[in-house]
Amino acid sequence: MKLTFLGTGTSFGVPQIGCSCAVCRSPDPRDRRTRSGAVVESDGGTRLLIDAPPELRLQLLATGISRVDAVFITHDHADHTHGLDDIRALTLHGAPALPIYGPSEALDGVVRKFPYVFDGSVQPLPGTSKPEGVARPIEPGMVVHVRDLSIEAVAVPHGPLRVFGYRIGGLAYITDAKAVPAAALERLRGAPVLVLNALRRSPHPTHLSVQDAIAVSAEIGAARTFLTHLTHDQSHTQLAAQLPPGIEPAYDGLEVEVPT
Repeated sequence: MKLTFLGTGTSFGVPQIGCSCAVCRSPDPRDRRTRSGAVVESDGGTRLLIDAPPELRLQLLATGISRVDAVFITHDHADHTHGLDDIRALTLHGAPALPIYGPSEALDGVVRKFPYVFDGSVQPLPGTSKPEGVARPIEPGMVVHVRDLSIEAVAVPHGPLRVFGYRIGGLAYITDAKAVPAAALERLRGAPVLVLNALRRSPHPTHLSVQDAIAVSAEIGAARTFLTHLTHDQSHTQLAAQLPPGIEPAYDGLEVEVPT
């Protein structure tokens, strides 16, 4: 199974508008971070899109991905959903509507923002097209089967919001968590590859800090942990030098082989 990081930045992205710090001016391409999202591909060719960031079109072009079988939304914040219109290119030419899974409240928000994506009565004019999706709310502990992949929803808190992480075979993918409660840790332990948000060095009211993420990684015990949803707080090189063995910063376009 392969994990591709489409984007690894926080809601501002990096570089941040109006900022002239060293990281925002960095020539290292790993310091250019679009908003967070990922694609998981099985050995059998099944592809899952995790979140639909605002840069989704550019991310899919950059990684050469032109087909997915389902979308999994973590939560309803703009930096994770405002690229949903870009699935239009994935549902052209008679392709079936994409199933879009996620927390019920997140899907409610997405449907309010993009009603035409989900309303079958809204038909494009001849010669035009529209995105086609089907909202499929799920709950923590549910396992969804998409072709040869099994995906389990795991709830974590993001301030007052509920965010879904996903356990997909040997992969545990958690973004925008402030903490990983005991029930979630139980579902994630044993995953050889862990993706975890680590916003910045200093504490944040709704996100794990880098030190928080290191502690959570130790509890889960993954052989490899990749930090995502990163700010311009540190460059890729600076952060990588400070992390313990087995933990590294992800970057846009990074591909990781995941044991199944």
